[in-house]
Amino acid sequence: MQLVRAHVLVCGGTGCTSSGSKQVQEALTKELEKHKLEQEVKIVETGCHGFCEMGPLVIVYPEGTFYVRVTPEDVPELVEEHLLKGRIVTRLLYKAPVTEEQIPTYKEVTFYKKQLRVALRNCGSINPENIQEYIARGGYEALEKVLFEMTPEQVIDEIKRSGLRGRGGGGFPTGLKWEFCRRSPGDLKYIICNADEGDPGAFMDRSVLEGDPHSVIEGMAIGAYAIGCREGYIYVRAEYPLAIKRLKIAIAQAEELGLLGENILGSGFSFDLHIKEGAGAFVCGEETALMASIEGRRGMPRVRPPFPAQRGLWGKPSNINNVETFANVPVIIMRGAEWFASMGTEKSKGTKVFALTGKVNNTGLVEVPMGITLREIIFEIGGGIVGGKQFKGVQIGGPSGGCIPNELIDTPIDYESLIAAGAMMGSGGLVVMDETTCMVDLARFFLNFTQAESCGKCTPCREGTKRMLEILTRICEGKGVPEDIETLERLGRVVKGTALCGLGNTAPNPVLSTLRYFRHEYEAHIYDKRCPAHVCTALLVYTIDEEKCIGCGRCLKACPVGAISGEKKEPHKIDPEKCIKCGTCFEKCRQDAILRL
Repeated sequence: MQLVRAHVLVCGGTGCTSSGSKQVQEALTKELEKHKLEQEVKIVETGCHGFCEMGPLVIVYPEGTFYVRVTPEDVPELVEEHLLKGRIVTRLLYKAPVTEEQIPTYKEVTFYKKQLRVALRNCGSINPENIQEYIARGGYEALEKVLFEMTPEQVIDEIKRSGLRGRGGGGFPTGLKWEFCRRSPGDLKYIICNADEGDPGAFMDRSVLEGDPHSVIEGMAIGAYAIGCREGYIYVRAEYPLAIKRLKIAIAQAEELGLLGENILGSGFSFDLHIKEGAGAFVCGEETALMASIEGRRGMPRVRPPFPAQRGLWGKPSNINNVETFANVPVIIMRGAEWFASMGTEKSKGTKVFALTGKVNNTGLVEVPMGITLREIIFEIGGGIVGGKQFKGVQIGGPSGGCIPNELIDTPIDYESLIAAGAMMGSGGLVVMDETTCMVDLARFFLNFTQAESCGKCTPCREGTKRMLEILTRICEGKGVPEDIETLERLGRVVKGTALCGLGNTAPNPVLSTLRYFRHEYEAHIYDKRCPAHVCTALLVYTIDEEKCIGCGRCLKACPVGAISGEKKEPHKIDPEKCIKCGTCFEKCRQDAILRL
């Protein structure tokens, strides 16, 4: 085995790749060759390390020095100073957003300090295209253990005692789901991984598949053994080309080593795994729609029962879990149900992966123990609100979830608490909003998404979301009427209670939760024809404060429609008839003389 004195880990997740990590890696290769260090220093392309805001990320081991926003131009200095002379390049270190303290190692960065990485345990630490690196970290030991030391019933019991609940949003107990499928009669059964992640702002499943595909494959193989099936599918949207590429490589490597296919490890158990690329329809995240799509039909849900465990793919008993759920399974088998159950709350065990996005300083992928509060995630891990603005709320669970306001920021993250607050865990999208976010416009954004993604099969979803979207659009355009609020609430309740599938059942959540906590903003739009956050263009009025205006003419020159007039060094004026409310004058003024009302 070749020994090296340093490993340079370069993040190869989609976020860092789009920021230029490939070019950084190429520059590193050339620079190491130039200094004849290629035998002493090993470059490893990893999956997503989570801190996408700061990409491209480079970590140098054994000391774990954490470099952020590295460019190819930085590489010569990094090699010369760090790898040759052993001196840290301080200008490339992470700088804390408030204290501006430079932090040398990634374990000391606040973004990582409060995280507990279970599903993400290997992401950012191994080369996902090399099965040997997964095996070196204990990979496939759990599969070997269940095949030679445990009966299927014991595996199901272990998962049940761990308290693992489905991480796709519903939170149904995973072990119980496996048991239902095992008990369903029939020799032919299927196990399916739902990797059709389509929430706006969510990339948890994609990152796990890109960074640690073998953990999902191993989890599925263990699940297949437990429920008694020998064939499985990973349903992943075609919009995730890197995840698909790495899955294909991982499946081929596992087959070559006898970890998939016929007679795995000589145990007599056989399991084949296939990839089904979806076209990217949000409704295909629903179990029955997903199975219809695998069968080659249009992805539309059907009435349940029968449930997939009774009659699923091609009419056979089937079990569906999402990516994060399967990624947790191998580590539960190896470390035990009690270890997993020791994390989290009484009813929500373990950890949860969130995609932290929006108006927060540190965006990226975070994994935290259940029970942690929103405040800890947003202000400690996330580093607070961008620009020191006021926190207003957080949309949790994507378009299926709801909005939690500032007053409830100490709400613990668990399934029951979030539902009580009018939101839901969902798959883990977490969008932070500040004082500049209009909550009516936010509700319209999410409803516009679910309305467009509705398959149209059932009337409540097809027509109900369409009527709700029309009302929200009217309110944002300043044409709302007093009865709109009651109509939105009534329509929301009807759609939730009568839609055929989860998409329709949860589509009104962003509207109902914003009505619950931010009703005053709806009323301001309707009664006062005013947008408190100054977002809805139709409701904005621009004027000039004559006492502040010095007549510099910057606004006059920038106005695209000639709506501003005034002599040099004299206060200017805006003609409201000509003003198109583009906001250019507001952005250009250096005297804060433009008022946006």
